[in-house]
Amino acid sequence: MDFATLPLSERLLVAHRGTAYFAQRLAELTDEELDRETLLPGWTRRHLVAHVGYNAAALCRLLDWAASGVETPMYASPEQRAREIEEGATLPPAAIRNLFTHTAARLSERWRNLPASAWQALVRTAQGRPVPASETVWMRTREVWIHAVDLDNGGRFGDFPDAVLESLLADVVGQWRMRERGAGVRLCIDDRPTIDVQESSPPTSQVSGTPAAVVRWATGRGAVDVEIKGDPIPPTWL
Repeated sequence: MDFATLPLSERLLVAHRGTAYFAQRLAELTDEELDRETLLPGWTRRHLVAHVGYNAAALCRLLDWAASGVETPMYASPEQRAREIEEGATLPPAAIRNLFTHTAARLSERWRNLPASAWQALVRTAQGRPVPASETVWMRTREVWIHAVDLDNGGRFGDFPDAVLESLLADVVGQWRMRERGAGVRLCIDDRPTIDVQESSPPTSQVSGTPAAVVRWATGRGAVDVEIKGDPIPPTWL
């Protein structure tokens, strides 16, 4: 089932489960382990936790925009966003942990108190895409579930709810098609129809496996438990 087809209450529940999943992975790390690398090149766990924390704060700004009608962008600029993460990564371990906890609580409060009429109010993502405020639930869901894996201490795509995997795959393939990337790549997912990323291009490579394994590969988190024919490299999608 696609995430977007779930009732809002269920989408919020999946987002909160993802926050709890990330929190569990974070709690299992010692303060010293926060200095280690993640699955994201160039980022330590400090950078990643700061990013997830500031992402919640940025989504709060979109919800404030939806509730008030006063434009409040996620970030002042890409440079400001990058600088915020770099500075956040230098915080003491307790402060980094608190940043994640407190901003997640603020986001939960904003969702809980958003007027019913504001859920369809249009806001803009950091990339400038106009979306209804309800899209913030998927934006956060994607963020916490994937980045829990990026912490590289036991998070697995196999733990993701089916609706999250389904929507992640749709997001990735949709972005590849829109940007004309992934020509010749065929995705063969257990018990599902075959996907040719660019349907006008004959397949020259193939990635096969479970939904979790193929989505992990497609999102650039490595070839784990997939069978690969040819030499496909997953294009960037965000």
